[in-house]
Amino acid sequence: MTASSTPEPLWEIEDVSAYLRVPVQTLYQWRKRRYGPPAARVGRHLRYDPASVRAWFTDQSTAA
Repeated sequence: MTASSTPEPLWEIEDVSAYLRVPVQTLYQWRKRRYGPPAARVGRHLRYDPASVRAWFTDQSTAA
């Protein structure tokens, strides 16, 4: 396996918060309302696929 084929690490909620420049609490509220980038539970923690977060953001910016 080469370095270019290794998957990008999953993001924690703090990473998504920094990328989108929104408070962590906003992400929790969005998740409760079924809005925002998709997340998956790993145990009791939320993890985000960086590509999905970027795609969600792109969809939001083109919808406006």
